[in-house]
Amino acid sequence: MAVRILNGDCRTVLSSLPDESVHCVVTSPPYFGLRDYGAEGQIGLEPTPEAFVCEMTSLFREARRVLRDDGTLWLNLGDSYAGSGRGGNPADSPHQKQRTNAGSLTVIGGTAREAAASISAGDDRHYGFKPKDLIGVPWRVAFALQADGWYLRDAIVWAKPNGMPGSQDDRCTSSYEMVFQMSKSRTYWSDFDAIKTPPRESTLIRTAQDVQAQAGSHRANGGGKTNGAMKAVGGLTGAAQGRHSLGENVPPKERRSDKQRGHSRRHNGFNDRWDAMSVAEQQSRPAMMRNVWFVAPAQYKEAHYAVMPDEIARRCILAGCPEGGTVLDPFGGAGTTGLVADRLGRDAILIELNPKNVAMARRRIEREAGLFAAVS
Repeated sequence: MAVRILNGDCRTVLSSLPDESVHCVVTSPPYFGLRDYGAEGQIGLEPTPEAFVCEMTSLFREARRVLRDDGTLWLNLGDSYAGSGRGGNPADSPHQKQRTNAGSLTVIGGTAREAAASISAGDDRHYGFKPKDLIGVPWRVAFALQADGWYLRDAIVWAKPNGMPGSQDDRCTSSYEMVFQMSKSRTYWSDFDAIKTPPRESTLIRTAQDVQAQAGSHRANGGGKTNGAMKAVGGLTGAAQGRHSLGENVPPKERRSDKQRGHSRRHNGFNDRWDAMSVAEQQSRPAMMRNVWFVAPAQYKEAHYAVMPDEIARRCILAGCPEGGTVLDPFGGAGTTGLVADRLGRDAILIELNPKNVAMARRRIEREAGLFAAVS
């Protein structure tokens, strides 16, 4: 597959891309006030959160033009705190992103950067934020995009099981970020079957039990009543009052009514398919992906900042872009989106402001993607 890496400001480069030319957008913009790429005019160092939200709204309005009508946006954002500038940011490393998702804004140097850090000085007269306030940047951006025409379809919590500890001692350590799923239209292409999860071991053990052989409860009527065997609550959907074994093909006349099943008649087709399944088939059905994703943070040795984990990109691309389609990342960074897209049989367009990052991403993809990757 082909991966194009375009060097430049995404606000300018996006305007050169044709309408409805990509199937999916997967990206992680610079977090407000937490990362310095060493380039003037970069996104993330705006003087106020409101200015940052305006930049995001304008940028993704242009991305929506480039996106197909049936396309989706997967937007990863972390939060920021207004504070003293001592929130754990590595002050001695101006090009490094804090490896937790929510740090305090800190003065990085230079007039533009001083403006971006004005909240850190505790000046709440103009911005409405008090020192130590959680700004709520991800949701402010999400609601602004929603008001601008995007459909806000889901708010996925990326939970970090081994996130870096913070220096604060008066609140919990931040260990999650948001991944917003948005769409251009009410109906859109998706394939959530591609990211379904296998059943847990506990589920397999539970559904494999012979529940009819287990004794019922003795607690009814103060212990004065002894129930019979348990009904097959985990058994065959079509079983009438638990009389049939799990996996047994139940005659239609003995199946419970839709009302007894607990759902409407429109599920008749599913009932028939489920009732005809073997025990092994019923137990092995994967589950729909939940919207809390436990994924460890990722690092790339050549990058001086945390990168999007491959697994986050993989789930977004599989669920949001058809095979052979094109994925766009306006903030290409270390090239994770392009690398994962190539592995999954999708093309990718990456836009990156910093020439050093462009070279790094190109080296990484050429080295890791394999013989058939075409990087330009």
